[in-house]
Amino acid sequence: MVSVATLLLLRHGRTTANADGGLAGRQPVELDETGRGQAAAVGERLKGLPLAAVVTSPLIRCRQTLELALPGAEPVVEEGLIECGYGAWEGQPLKKLAKEPLWPVVQQHPSAAVFPEGESMAAMSARAVAAVRAWDARISAEHGPEAVWLACSHGDVIKAIVADALGVHLDLFQRIVADPASVTAVRYTPLRPFLVRLNDTGGDLAGLVPPPRKRRRRATKATDSDAAVGGGAGAAR
Repeated sequence: MVSVATLLLLRHGRTTANADGGLAGRQPVELDETGRGQAAAVGERLKGLPLAAVVTSPLIRCRQTLELALPGAEPVVEEGLIECGYGAWEGQPLKKLAKEPLWPVVQQHPSAAVFPEGESMAAMSARAVAAVRAWDARISAEHGPEAVWLACSHGDVIKAIVADALGVHLDLFQRIVADPASVTAVRYTPLRPFLVRLNDTGGDLAGLVPPPRKRRRRATKATDSDAAVGGGAGAAR
């Protein structure tokens, strides 16, 4: 499983909208003081990881997060990672939106949810998954199976990518949590993705870096995609 590239999904730090209980959507909301602290803290955890590439949603809260977490990086903007287009819902308090007829659909049948004057959740999922899979294939081809790369995006976008990695329907993605400044790790093998870490907000990330090629057994494409029966030994320490 370690002979494929590793994708780290980073959610932006807390924003003023998060703190106020609002739905930011694609509005240019920025990190609040807590969010800036979260970004700096996750930067300490990411320090030293050999990131082959850093890509980001174009929204300012993601770019601010990366400026604080990875000040030496040169992120590439990926439009496919932008927040879901919530349309007329953007900027509204979540308490108010919870009374809308569309709210139960978003909660229980999100694959059918289309936001007024906005995007469908199914379209959001499709373009986000396509974006990260395309980037992963490109990075694997250019940098090899030891490559680790990072994508900074938004809660619902990350949850949709995780649902795809788990092979579960989008209607189940509300069971997944992606907190501000959390790290989620996915590896895409020829036969299936593996969710390596989910909603990680603390602890050492060094174990996500594959060991040098000379220390690893020669693996076939079949074994790359095989799950470790019994759970395996975990990352080398």
